Amino acid sequence: MKKILEILQYSETDIRFRTDLKPSAKPDLIPGLIASVSFSFMTSLWGGNEMDVLGVIRALSIADLAVSVNRKEMIRMMDQDSETFAKIIMETRQEYIKNGGKSILVPPFVMPGKSKS
Repeated sequence: MKKILEILQYSETDIRFRTDLKPSAKPDLIPGLIASVSFSFMTSLWGGNEMDVLGVIRALSIADLAVSVNRKEMIRMMDQDSETFAKIIMETRQEYIKNGGKSILVPPFVMPGKSKS
């Protein structure tokens, strides 16, 4: 098991981050991580605390943008990258269904039924 990200708050201003991944040393890890996280978000592997987790992820993203040297460029890059990954994910989903697989889209903040996998 790898620790993707652990965030611990020791006090109001003392927040510490830990990860086993080293994307600064191996940037090629990021596309695989995006794919894995996206897959988890789209399946019943996604747990019952998605509202809280997504809130924290968005807070981290906003904080990252807030301290970015070139915020507009970062937003543009994230927009392009997320569009590219969205296309790949949807194409993969369509191919999966075409080959007999079943896929159920679960709207944000809605848990899939217990019988779905």
